[in-house]
Amino acid sequence: MNATSALILLALFVWGLCAQRVARAELTAPVVFVLLGLLMHQGVGPVDLAPSASAVKTLAEITLTWVLFTDAARLSVPSVRADVRLYARLLGVGLPLCIGLGALLAGALLPHLSFWAALYVGAALAPTDAALGASMMANPVVPARIRRAINVESGLNDGVATPFVVLALAGIAAEASGAGHEGPAGALLDLLIGLAYGTALGLVTGRLLHAALRRGWAAEDFAGAAVLALALFSYTSAVLLGGNGFVAAFMCGLAFGAAHRRGAPRWQLSFAEQSAAVLSLLVWLLFGAVVLPEGFRHLSWQAVLYAVLSLTAVRMVPVLVALLGSGLDRGTALFVGWFGPRGLASVIFALLAVEELAPDAAREVVPVVVCTVLLSVVAHGLTSGPLAERYGKRRGDGTAGPAQGPGAGELPVRGLTARPPRGR
Repeated sequence: MNATSALILLALFVWGLCAQRVARAELTAPVVFVLLGLLMHQGVGPVDLAPSASAVKTLAEITLTWVLFTDAARLSVPSVRADVRLYARLLGVGLPLCIGLGALLAGALLPHLSFWAALYVGAALAPTDAALGASMMANPVVPARIRRAINVESGLNDGVATPFVVLALAGIAAEASGAGHEGPAGALLDLLIGLAYGTALGLVTGRLLHAALRRGWAAEDFAGAAVLALALFSYTSAVLLGGNGFVAAFMCGLAFGAAHRRGAPRWQLSFAEQSAAVLSLLVWLLFGAVVLPEGFRHLSWQAVLYAVLSLTAVRMVPVLVALLGSGLDRGTALFVGWFGPRGLASVIFALLAVEELAPDAAREVVPVVVCTVLLSVVAHGLTSGPLAERYGKRRGDGTAGPAQGPGAGELPVRGLTARPPRGR
């Protein structure tokens, strides 16, 4: 234990003490911990944050596993049935278009990128993170249906994008190492194994836990820890079987929630969600201390331009196309399109690229992801509150209100600490 570890633990405790208070100033957890990471990078006093490559990769893998599992397990099929077409549009039409458009733009702006590198950039920056728009997600002036749509999309699109990221990383590695690498074909087989195994594991374990609790065999106080262990087991066992652990964790979470018919109860997932929240703060800290400085060293004007377009046209055009004929007006579609912050999943994908790719290959793609995420943290953090108020006032139709009732909170907003504005 050194001074750096002590400072990180103190920062987590202090954040727990004053998170709600800090949120009044529109400072979200990602902003605070990225800034803390930047300060630690400067090596103030005895602080020297220089984690090993294996430690960074382990943290990224565990965090993504818990996030994928808990987000998927929270999903309640009955609660989302009323808006299933809306979610299908965002995830089945908008997300693939976003990945494709992002990859095309990367290939055009960054001509030295290979097909697989361009696909990685498009896929790594497609997932959204509702936590970066925390004050909007907590603001009752925005209709509950719209907040719920943004939240469901944010909770599931990282799981949908993960296979594309895995295939792209395998393709980049194969290009660098030659014919000796298994390449995308091997990665595709891993994905299929992970999908089948994760689904079977989730269904079996979900029914087992449900039956054990009903018969009084299991202690409710320990059920949360058991679910936390299951999430990690789904990843590690899938890897041992030759499958992709991330896809297995996501599918295990979906099947685990389906086994409960109405999604896994909140108390079963709360321990895993809180654990994932703590690790996500550490990921943001590493982003500021390790990834951000390295990304800035290789930053280019093309990466900056891509970041701007990624947060606007690459996100908003696919959402507008996906929501055509949905019954939502253009203003609402633009609102949903803008609130697609790039956050935790993109940061973890960047960390994985740093650790899995050769340095030259990582330098081609990581700065683009870093610049986009940093711009998103700032832009969405600053505009979350004001745009929510403006959107609510423009509607003025009485449909706004707290997100309560069935289906209102089937997915958590990681890092959500903002409270509704006073007087509401």
